Order: sequence, then C-alpha cells, then structure tokens
Amino acid sequence: MKVVVLVSGGMDSVTALYHAADEHEVVAGLSFDYGSKHNHKELPLAAWHCEQLGLLHQVVPLSFVDDLFESDLLKSGGEIPEGHYEAENMKQTVVPFRNGIMMAIAAGFAESIKAGGLVIAAHSGDHAIYPDCREDFMKPMAEAITAGTYADVKVLRPFIDQRKEDIVSRGSELGIDFSQTWSCYKGVELHCGKCGTCVERKEAFEIAGVEDPTVYLE
Repeated sequence: MKVVVLVSGGMDSVTALYHAADEHEVVAGLSFDYGSKHNHKELPLAAWHCEQLGLLHQVVPLSFVDDLFESDLLKSGGEIPEGHYEAENMKQTVVPFRNGIMMAIAAGFAESIKAGGLVIAAHSGDHAIYPDCREDFMKPMAEAITAGTYADVKVLRPFIDQRKEDIVSRGSELGIDFSQTWSCYKGVELHCGKCGTCVERKEAFEIAGVEDPTVYLE
C-alpha cells in the first residue's frame, strides 16, 4: 500500500517511518510546524530521515495553533512542566485536538498524492495524558477518514497497543540512529533530562535494554 507517514522528528514517528518503509511503499513524510517550543529541533531531523530513505518531506505550517490554542507546549504558553510523563501536571502540554487536525490534513494530502493510507505513531504510553492518542478516538477518526475519502484512505496505527520501550526495540531492529531524533519539549540546545518526554525517553531505552545515545543536560 502507498502510505503517508506523519513524522515529527521524534523517536516514535521516526520509528513509524522506517517501520512503514519496511512494510509498505512510503510516498511522503508529513510534518507540521504548529508553534511548539521544540518544533525547530524536530523538523530538521524529520527532514534528515526522509532524506535517508529518499522520500518527499512536506512541512505544513499551522501558525494558527500557536495563536489560538492554549497549551504550555506552544511558544505562546507557559513553562514546560517537569516530572514523570504520566503525572497530572503533564496535561499542561496537551495541544487541544492536535492529532485530529493533523490527521484530517494528512488524509487530504494522502488522497491528493494517490496514497491509500496514512501512518501515525500514537502508542499506549500516550494514553494517560493525551486523549487524541487513545484508540477510542483513533478508531472513529480512522472510520471518518475512510468514509470521507474516495480512496477509502486507511489510518494505520502500528504502535497503538505498544509502549515506548517496544518502539525503541523495533527501532533498534531497523537500525535507526536514535541520536538523530528529538524528544525534549523545552527545545533547548540539549535534551533537558527532566521534562516528561525526556524522562519517558530515558525509561524506554533502559527498559528495552538498548543503549541511549542521547546527551542530557541532567
């Protein structure tokens, strides 16, 4: 199947990109510049991985998200919280309906370039905090996308029942250079080591038994 992969430059979506390339014909990687504090760190890495695979990389500007939405993940928001990624304060990093917006755009793009599917890297570790990463959202959204496209575009979510450490293991199998991925929500020079996504990243490598190539400030 010809597919479009939503690829941010983070380790989950980059693994989804290589996983999709192993199982399907990937015709493009699709990224979104929506005003997050770490967009400028992620997007060049998304482009780099698409280049490694010889793929079209398309960036969609969504400046309205930063202008209109409330989230500490955005440049217009407050400080990024620190602590465990499943802690209550991590809800401050939710960007309302982000995946719904991105999937809708990806569906239109996929149909326009004659792709029959789109791939998103949502996984079970996201379920505690992000409602638009859960299967009870993904399933009806996927059904709506299929029903709303002449090409019956399918939404593939290969990691929906897996945890971050499973993604690390799969990426290791595929030979992914995880040093060329970005997780830290603060978007500073190096991974901070203390925000929820840094904590999750460190845990995932440790549980998977894979060497973590990341340089952390702490």
